[in-house]
Amino acid sequence: MDLDRARDFLRENNRAVMATYHESGRLQLSPVIVGVDDAGRVIVSTRETAVKVRNLSRDPRVSLCSLNDRFFGEWLQVDGEATIVHLPEAMELLVDYYRRLSGEHPDWADYRAAMERDQRVLVQVTLTRAGPDFHG
Repeated sequence: MDLDRARDFLRENNRAVMATYHESGRLQLSPVIVGVDDAGRVIVSTRETAVKVRNLSRDPRVSLCSLNDRFFGEWLQVDGEATIVHLPEAMELLVDYYRRLSGEHPDWADYRAAMERDQRVLVQVTLTRAGPDFHG
């Protein structure tokens, strides 16, 4: 699958399952909400303390599986490498993430305070592969 087609799918289908690699080598799966930034990276907001952040800090390989709202039908898997942006550098990126997915917030000061309180980070995934390339 073409990466631009995958990005278009993710813009319309924001629910995904993120796979990262646990220290033992096993997969760790997390439900996430995804967006796509202007650079074409997949973006995810999460907490600094999340296991997926610890996993990605050690091993940046990541895969995401996104399904349409009906569950059956079109879906995709994308693979890539993650970069974690921490606060305070992440703050405006987290604002952008919110705007892309939900529009304007009724109280941006409250949102920013919540990002600090929750120790939020932004995960940026540079895509390297997308599929499926065929259906069986």
